[in-house]
Amino acid sequence: MRDSSDSAGLKRAPAPRRTLAITGADAFLGRNLIGLLEDDDRIGRIVALDVKQPSTAGPKTRFYKVDLTQPSVDARLAEILAAEGVDTFLHMAFLASPTHASAWAHELESVGTMHVLNACKERPVRKFILWSHTVLYGASPSNPNFLVESQPLRGNPESRFLRDKIDAEEVVARFAQQMPGTLVTVLRLAPILGPTVHNFITRYLGRKVVPTLAGFDPLWQLLHEVDALAAFKRAINVDVPGTFNIVGDGVLPLSTIIRLAGRTRVSVPHPMAYPMTRALWAAQLSEAPPTFLDYLRWLCVADGERARTALKFVPSFTTREAVLDYAGAQSLRDANLLRSVG
Repeated sequence: MRDSSDSAGLKRAPAPRRTLAITGADAFLGRNLIGLLEDDDRIGRIVALDVKQPSTAGPKTRFYKVDLTQPSVDARLAEILAAEGVDTFLHMAFLASPTHASAWAHELESVGTMHVLNACKERPVRKFILWSHTVLYGASPSNPNFLVESQPLRGNPESRFLRDKIDAEEVVARFAQQMPGTLVTVLRLAPILGPTVHNFITRYLGRKVVPTLAGFDPLWQLLHEVDALAAFKRAINVDVPGTFNIVGDGVLPLSTIIRLAGRTRVSVPHPMAYPMTRALWAAQLSEAPPTFLDYLRWLCVADGERARTALKFVPSFTTREAVLDYAGAQSLRDANLLRSVG
């Protein structure tokens, strides 16, 4: 038990416990983070904001049904922030995978972020943390070997999945300038992989035969799901403003990732792949739209040094280890599927 006495034998008052609000509380990251924060003595109360209560909600968690696509939600959010005395706001209400419901996704991510920030202006918070993505840099033949945080976000403008998230980062950057009293931290996470996460990357690698583009074998960088959660816990517990790339150590050629995942690679000529993927996406038979093919052609790898030095975030898993952990769990799922079919 931690001793609260100082060297003179005087009792020090315990540090006040934090009240944290989380949007996207019932999605993978929010749900698992709440489970971890329930056991964190530094957190006194968790305010879960989503359309559904997370299954990990415990005695510390208070759930509010909040739909960020509703036009008057900013006033509702401001009321909740004031009533609960929220000092830290973690905005995670973003889709982990592309969706055909693009208009709804725009309302949730781009417009929804504006609602959240309006509430945080009306009832200011001490700290604001945003979940973002390294894929927003965009895959390009002109990219350097490692992209730093000052690089512009040049993700394909035809991708609604990328554009809405870039919009969200831009309005958060303006918010940081307008609200100097709020410490703003942006975490750009590499694509997440692991034994329990489900997103368009896991579905892509979950195919028995994984399509790639003939003549291209770009380096990929992944982040283990455990490290993704650890990065958010770190950002919650330390006061370091700014934008940080959160990445696993090391990179691997896409062909190696497919092999380690126990899958078979099939190469498709890229002039044929784009119209084919467009047709499959329209028929809802593809995990991602044709703009995803850019990442099968060109480099999009981020530098995590700033997170190491300023946030003191060091990943526990390399990219290779994240793939192997995913592959082990996927092998069990494959075996269970075969048994159920048999």
